[in-house]
Amino acid sequence: MSTPLLQVDQLSKNFGGVAAVSQVTFSLEAGQIVGLIGPNGAGKTTLVNLMTGVLRPSGGTVRFNGEDVTAQRPFQASRRGLARTFQIVQPFPQMTVLENVIAGALFAGPAKSRLDAAEQAMDCLEFVGLADLAHRSAMSLTLPSRKRLELAKSLAMQPKVLLLDEVNAGLNSAEIVDAIELIRKIAARGITIMLIEHLMKVVFSLCDRLLVLHHGELIAQGDPQSVASDPKVIEAYLGSKFAAKMADQKNQPEVSHV
Repeated sequence: MSTPLLQVDQLSKNFGGVAAVSQVTFSLEAGQIVGLIGPNGAGKTTLVNLMTGVLRPSGGTVRFNGEDVTAQRPFQASRRGLARTFQIVQPFPQMTVLENVIAGALFAGPAKSRLDAAEQAMDCLEFVGLADLAHRSAMSLTLPSRKRLELAKSLAMQPKVLLLDEVNAGLNSAEIVDAIELIRKIAARGITIMLIEHLMKVVFSLCDRLLVLHHGELIAQGDPQSVASDPKVIEAYLGSKFAAKMADQKNQPEVSHV
């Protein structure tokens, strides 16, 4: 059996007396698209921050390509091939679109020189559909274009694993369809993807597997259909009364009609 590309084991983070993430264990295999879902405040972004070195865990380990990277810093995570986007998109405001992506390639990726970084950056802008805006101020972009810029910056780091934090937040229906297609194109490049997402349309369109967090605990994981029918997941999203009602309906004997 091959070693998982990313292995999280008993990962925990406490803020004072509050357990934001509690003993979470899962793995990512190369080539997968995995969704990380859960109600607001479940600990999803905190978990990604622990995996990428933004936060130090209170306990547990993170292994990447078989190496213990629990104590890594964010720039080390990026250079290893573990990149992420942020829920709140904040490009460097005084720089052009191209310069934003060059920064990702040069300082958090494998580029050897500024010229090398510029070539990689233009390739990434072509890929996400922003090449025509390369010399525009990053602050002049619309929200959908800023989201694509965030993806281009991450792709310039040449990641093996890309963690996407609510890349569809604030987009309309047509823009979400375009974003789904772009994520598929990224996965087709051989990049393993883990996405935090609230929209079930996106999750069911893209994901091979789902992880469900609730109050910092991993309460379910598996294929989207089985996770969606899990009583613990239904209760976490819709409440215990609704979960009990669903269970009662499921247990009702079928009535045959002659």
